[in-house]
Amino acid sequence: MAKPKVAVIVESPTKAKTISKYLPSNYQIEASFGHMRDLPKGNLGVDVENNFNPSYVIPRDKTKQVNQFKKQMIDKSLFYLATDPDREGEAIAFHVREILKKNNKDLHDRDFKRVVFHEITKEAIQEAFERPMMLNEKLFEAQTARRVLDRLVGYKLSPLLWDKIRKGLSAGRVQSVTVKLIVDREREIQAFKAEEYWEVEADFFTVRNDKFKAILYKRGDITKKNGKITIKNEQEAQLILKELEKGEYRVGKIEDKKVSKSPYPPFITSTLQQAAINIYSFSSKRTMMAAQKLFEKGLITYMRTDSFNLSESATSKIREYIKSNFGKDYLPESVLRYKSRSKVAQEAHEAIRPTDINLTPTNLNSDLEGDEKKVYELIWKRTLACQMEKSQYLQTSCDIITTNFDLNYLLKANGNRLLFSGWRKVYTTENGDHDINQEHLLPELKIEEKVLLDKLSPNQKFTKPPARYTEASLIKALEEHDIGRPSTYAPTISTILARLYIEKEEKSLKPTEVGFKVTDFLVQYFPDIVNYDFTAEMEESLDAVARGERKWVPLIAEFYSPFEKKIEAVFADGQKIELEEDKTTEVCEKCGKPMVIKVGRFGRFLACSGYPECKNAKPLVQKIDFKCPECGGDVVIKRTKKGRKFYGCSNYPNCKYASWKKPQEKKAEVEKTN
Repeated sequence: MAKPKVAVIVESPTKAKTISKYLPSNYQIEASFGHMRDLPKGNLGVDVENNFNPSYVIPRDKTKQVNQFKKQMIDKSLFYLATDPDREGEAIAFHVREILKKNNKDLHDRDFKRVVFHEITKEAIQEAFERPMMLNEKLFEAQTARRVLDRLVGYKLSPLLWDKIRKGLSAGRVQSVTVKLIVDREREIQAFKAEEYWEVEADFFTVRNDKFKAILYKRGDITKKNGKITIKNEQEAQLILKELEKGEYRVGKIEDKKVSKSPYPPFITSTLQQAAINIYSFSSKRTMMAAQKLFEKGLITYMRTDSFNLSESATSKIREYIKSNFGKDYLPESVLRYKSRSKVAQEAHEAIRPTDINLTPTNLNSDLEGDEKKVYELIWKRTLACQMEKSQYLQTSCDIITTNFDLNYLLKANGNRLLFSGWRKVYTTENGDHDINQEHLLPELKIEEKVLLDKLSPNQKFTKPPARYTEASLIKALEEHDIGRPSTYAPTISTILARLYIEKEEKSLKPTEVGFKVTDFLVQYFPDIVNYDFTAEMEESLDAVARGERKWVPLIAEFYSPFEKKIEAVFADGQKIELEEDKTTEVCEKCGKPMVIKVGRFGRFLACSGYPECKNAKPLVQKIDFKCPECGGDVVIKRTKKGRKFYGCSNYPNCKYASWKKPQEKKAEVEKTN
């Protein structure tokens, strides 16, 4: 009997190239280039009356590629579907199977085998191909349910927003609740009332002329456990300073405390994105693009995961590396295990780690592109550190008290000394680590020793409002609220930025006026869509479909029936929501009426207040305090057609200078040359 002609289907040429090293030479490996079928762009594509049956089509821009793919596959009789090990990968595999079965009537489901692996290594590939499976119907149904649900919400709500607010707007099941998180935080900030307070820092020196600093901590009965001093204004601060200047001081209690800091767990999708944002200022999308390439090159395990698990084989090799390169003092007695915080973590999966810990970033540098190098180094260091000993510190707290009895003041001096670096020998770059990793030593002090006051420094401070979300803190909030899943964080943030519901100020995210208006509209008429708990419960229900615990059609029907009725009712309501227009001092050169600032699909722009009689409109030019490094003109903020902000020269088109980055480093140089 002749051997079957075998084809292996993956998503990308890079993955195909990597996997080919571990498979027989007669296997033909082809890339699907992502999804080959999807819901149509021009219409709903869901038959609501027929159990929400989705109508999948081959996108127009993929027709040529799919036709070529079908020709290449026509003589094959056995197919291994080796797409990614998640619901999107399962959906790609299903669609490939259906396309090929339709193309060749002799093919049956039994001719298609599913192979699943979480790393592209020789061992993992061989094991997967030795144990092929049938396609996972439940996982595909879960992906179908998400796709149908998101299409119904988007296609039904978006026209309503066009009618009530402005054309070009959109809503989404996950994107809208994400915008609400940012809107809610912004309103907390707006409602915040800052309160003044003062701190007093004192500089002391010993008779040996050793210097140190202390902070005023208590006044009055300094033996009380609580009662930290509160200084409300400058007048109170000045009265206290006058008293402190009269003081004589000695060393009171000295406390030494050994503390240890455990390593961070290995990376999961959300924490990798957060770390790359904090350390490299990468967007979540940029991080995932680099991680995807590393996975497809066989260098890391699958990068969409919410599990902290590491395989026994991996931990064994990691521990061996630690012992050989750092010594036994850096190696814990046993493997360190980490428990997932997520209620729905797929513990059968692994965390993100290098496929071979011996492939150090230095060894790989020449084989990787810039972003890939940085992301790989981050993953390598974090993986190594997660299996190393705790770092240890000696924290010293010293009380400085007044000795003249008519004054009762207590000041505190604190020191921090590293005793053993442990895992920090490898991984010291996480946000917020720098302070604790730096030593702050106190001089050698003895109880009852007299110390001398050098100077007092009063510092005015104000209570701070909640911080705006950054991409990193937003991802953390989405994870804590169980909104979305590892695969959705990056595309969700990219979408709401591109649609100008939010914008970036440096690293912070803030809502635009459109973001406020759309959120308020949804809160009023569709509260479930932007309700954190409802979104989390829907995510759990969709996960239950993947586990085979729920049927997807009744789940969608349960949501859609009241949703559709509400859509019809709100459409019937003639009320419109007006976007506010900011007045300017600029006058329309065509009709003489004032120009106003409006918000459009691509951001803010200047328009004539006489619209629709006068349709004059032009870009809103926002100058920044820098000169063009090429011609000396003003640098202004502009936007691309997709709404992305960039910096360009006001002398365009005579000067073509443009940059994605704010040209701060050029300011001094330009001013000097001009």
